[in-house]
Amino acid sequence: MNALGQHLILELRDCNPTLLNDLPFLQRALLDAAKRTGATVIGETFHQFSPYGVTGVIAIAESHLCIHTWPEHDYAAVDIFTCGENFDGRAAADLITERLESRNPSMMVVERGVLARRAAQTVG
Repeated sequence: MNALGQHLILELRDCNPTLLNDLPFLQRALLDAAKRTGATVIGETFHQFSPYGVTGVIAIAESHLCIHTWPEHDYAAVDIFTCGENFDGRAAADLITERLESRNPSMMVVERGVLARRAAQTVG
């Protein structure tokens, strides 16, 4: 069996709530994590909620990085999906966790697109 990609699901608890409500900071943090770990950024969109919270997506050639924050709970949900070999999703996760000052992070790794290996076909 092999997988087409890897999905990292981060539960970032006990984060700095001021950072979780700072759209420009979050945008820079995700872009920096993507670029520093080998991703090819192809687009982005971020939105500031009222009274607080931010959601954002960095589209990368290798797939995406997403964040949604709840500053009132000191919590951020981060998803990193990669299907490229040049992008180090785990290193990106570590950088984002550090930048948000999470004191209680956890990560789940899900293999996506798990396919059975195909036998070589012969033409008769």
